[in-house]
Amino acid sequence: MSTIDTSNMMSIYSEYATQTTDEAAAERLKSAANAYYTKASDDELMDACKQFESYFLEQVFKQMAKTVNITGDGDKSTSNLVDFFKDNTIAELATQSTENNSLGLAQMLYEQMKRNIGDTDTSVDTDSSDE
Repeated sequence: MSTIDTSNMMSIYSEYATQTTDEAAAERLKSAANAYYTKASDDELMDACKQFESYFLEQVFKQMAKTVNITGDGDKSTSNLVDFFKDNTIAELATQSTENNSLGLAQMLYEQMKRNIGDTDTSVDTDSSDE
């Protein structure tokens, strides 16, 4: 009688369960976001778009920082100090970059969200212009 190796099946099931959970969470987040942004003012929408652009830039800057050895091979205490402040510095740089020299991503997102709100807004009376 042969023995079946179930360790691989458990990891496959675990991956499937994680993916299913992630998809369900994403769907809940999407529906909550849709409900929220249809009630948001123009300023709130633009602020959210700017925050997203800032987050996007922060991730780009962090990936760029990984390609450079900032501290060299020197003192370990200097390396710890740089690591401590690096994330805050990158986040602030991304925020300032978005506020001062925007990539235009926030504006494009804002315009797309406004178009989507217009598509889903059924309360607009289109017959009033005929009078």
